[in-house]
Amino acid sequence: MVTVEEQIKAIEDELARTQYNKHTEHHVGSLYGKIAKLKDKIEKQQLNASKYTGPRFSIKKSGDATVALVGFPSVGKSTLINAVANTSSKVAAYDFTTLMPIPGMIEYKNARIQIIDLPGIIGDASKGRGRGREVLSVARNAELILLLVDPRKPEQLKIIKEELYNIGVRLDKKPPKVIIKRTLKGGINVLSDPQITTLSKELIESVLQNFGIANADVMIYEKMSIDEFIDALVGNRHYATSILVFNKADTISNEELLNLKKEYPYALFISAEKKEGLDKLKDAIFEATRIMRIYLKPQGKPVDMQKPIIMRRGDTVYDVCLKIHRGFVHSFRYAQVWGSSAKFKGQKIGLNHILLDGDVLTIVF
Repeated sequence: MVTVEEQIKAIEDELARTQYNKHTEHHVGSLYGKIAKLKDKIEKQQLNASKYTGPRFSIKKSGDATVALVGFPSVGKSTLINAVANTSSKVAAYDFTTLMPIPGMIEYKNARIQIIDLPGIIGDASKGRGRGREVLSVARNAELILLLVDPRKPEQLKIIKEELYNIGVRLDKKPPKVIIKRTLKGGINVLSDPQITTLSKELIESVLQNFGIANADVMIYEKMSIDEFIDALVGNRHYATSILVFNKADTISNEELLNLKKEYPYALFISAEKKEGLDKLKDAIFEATRIMRIYLKPQGKPVDMQKPIIMRRGDTVYDVCLKIHRGFVHSFRYAQVWGSSAKFKGQKIGLNHILLDGDVLTIVF
């Protein structure tokens, strides 16, 4: 009996052999749709199976943001979490020392950031090898993913990214700007500027038909690939920011280090064991989580600079009011702000004012 994986491989081979043009676009779209549907089927089967076998891998979220450490066995994840967080994750010089996710907490710049040490992954983890799908599924709940790589084995990065992609994690991307609205009749209507989308109506139709959608209005607001369109259609993708970290940077020569820095100029190079580069890493985590600290100043009282309310960059006074208490929005009169977002000290502002990190805010009712 042909397995689902074998079916996917056969369709992918056919897709690779098919030259894309006006005459084949409907067929190509159909192939993409079939692959997406089969992969979705595998994901649901494996997620259901994981509910009934072995220990639970779920971790309760806490703190102001959640960071997942993803990497191969013995890359130094446990050493790193012990160095930056108040936890004790078992460390040893052999693979698979960490068997379950271990959470810790980074206390940094008046923010509390949860960091999770995940068991090491291996190739084909997304297919369930080494309970990899359960391990990787924890990463789906994180706002930030640290890709921890051995500098002596940079090829690990490609494998890690592929495994995360295969379970529906999209790194450093935003959800595609597309709306698919089912209708009762009228077929498939693609409502977008032809100068924006490169996807033909025939291609979109064939993909939708594979998902049992015969009537729909499709509104596309930006250029996207067929894979990104399918991501929007399936709807269960997780979009997360990532930071590439080469641990054990002290184990390679200066020449090797310089070559890696040229190839990966955006990466961080650290030694968790020697506690080198950890301050830069904490700063990078803080920035990547988009944490914004707002200090509240009650009328006629001093500001508490030790306990900020944690927001996200781009948030407004309205968002702060909602976080404190929903009723604050209705009784709001005005606010005053001191800090980077203020034109002058104590500026009088309204609900739509965009705040910046470190602002001091007084809300008047």
